[in-house]
Amino acid sequence: MSVENERRAARRWVAGWVQRQGPGRRVAAAVVGCFVLGGVLMVVPPDGGAGGGGRAARVVGAAGPEGRRAGAVMAAGVPAALPEVVATVRERAAGVRARPRDHASWAVLGVAYTERARRTGAVADYPRAERALRTSLRLRPSGNADALEGLTALANARRDFRTARHWGEEAVRVSPRRWTSYALLIDAYDGLGRYRAARATLDRMLAVHSGPAARARAAQVYWDQGAREDAAAAISDAAASETTAAGPSAVGAAWWALAGELAWERGEAAESLRYCAAARGEPEGDACRGRALAALGRTAEGVRAYRVSLSRRPSARVALRLGELYESLGRAARAREQYGVVRALVARSAAAGVNESLVLGALEADHGDPGVAVRVLRAEWGRQPSPRVADALGWALHRAGADGEALGFARRATDRARGGEVRSAAYACHRGVIERALGLEAPARRHLAEARRLNPYFLGGGGSFA
Repeated sequence: MSVENERRAARRWVAGWVQRQGPGRRVAAAVVGCFVLGGVLMVVPPDGGAGGGGRAARVVGAAGPEGRRAGAVMAAGVPAALPEVVATVRERAAGVRARPRDHASWAVLGVAYTERARRTGAVADYPRAERALRTSLRLRPSGNADALEGLTALANARRDFRTARHWGEEAVRVSPRRWTSYALLIDAYDGLGRYRAARATLDRMLAVHSGPAARARAAQVYWDQGAREDAAAAISDAAASETTAAGPSAVGAAWWALAGELAWERGEAAESLRYCAAARGEPEGDACRGRALAALGRTAEGVRAYRVSLSRRPSARVALRLGELYESLGRAARAREQYGVVRALVARSAAAGVNESLVLGALEADHGDPGVAVRVLRAEWGRQPSPRVADALGWALHRAGADGEALGFARRATDRARGGEVRSAAYACHRGVIERALGLEAPARRHLAEARRLNPYFLGGGGSFA
């Protein structure tokens, strides 16, 4: 089947699957056991692994084959199903207890811990991942590409992009024929706003490997370069390749969720909803679905979708979006409670070495103390300047009343000459509001019109830059 036919077939499956769910089932099969608001935080058991009280662990049991398969999948640079990730953790943890000098098993264990944390929000797994990966590197200090890739993935997951760049560049040097090293390095460059370096690294990666997983990674690079249609085609091709008549695989679900995010950024809320509804079981898909539903006026369903997402994986970014949705609905008490949840999640992440500065900055700028937001984001700018941080810091400065300085950062986020390659409704909107506050009416009108053109739903209250 050709790529175009695969894409058409997959889109037909997405549309048909959503239609078959019926009006009462399009948000989630059950909201029982969802994230409870009112300050009660769902915490994944420290070593229970999967969200949902360890259900995945019970399904898998000892499951040696599942663990081996997940280890191979993760090494190939694509998402693995959560039960297989849980099985890999159990299998490799037992393996290193029996063979403590097995550097390869230590590396796979570290990667599996990172993936489990990323999929479930169990941030306590990140320190475990670091210990396992550093043990692997200590046992084999030279040429250990597995450990170097694992440390790159871990740093990316913690949003420590400078560290990720260090380990990623070393992984590429050690093993220049492994395409996964380039993929992880692309993520590090993206986090630092080094989009030219990301594009050059993408070209090197595609010279080594050009399969669906590589195309999925390419989609974000194309997006950051302003090539919106190329990004949409790349991710839909990748998702189509992992979707059959029975539905998408775990990999396909992750890629449909990303397709939904990109559709949202294009201002196509209905298409975003279709894609994210197909990403069943993916917390990112549920969160994306919540945002699209809210933008389309289906706010009660949007609230439920956000809560389902948070029940599957606690996320400060998603919790902030839910709080803002409550606030837009006039539910001030619920919003305040949700902002408390955001602060708790940020603190928990910080204890595990995860950088949530952008989320904390957004929370403080719009719903707390803008002066605190400025301090948090100035520090982040000093660590890893990027257009994302420039936009957030510019907005915080505006909220703090420092519009003159704010405009300088807003320009850095949006001017191509300054590295602002991303076409973002949020960035354009923030710049337009700052310009209007300074009395710069002509550029303000231009940038607010650009924001409406890029994504009219953002200006309608459907977006957050966190």
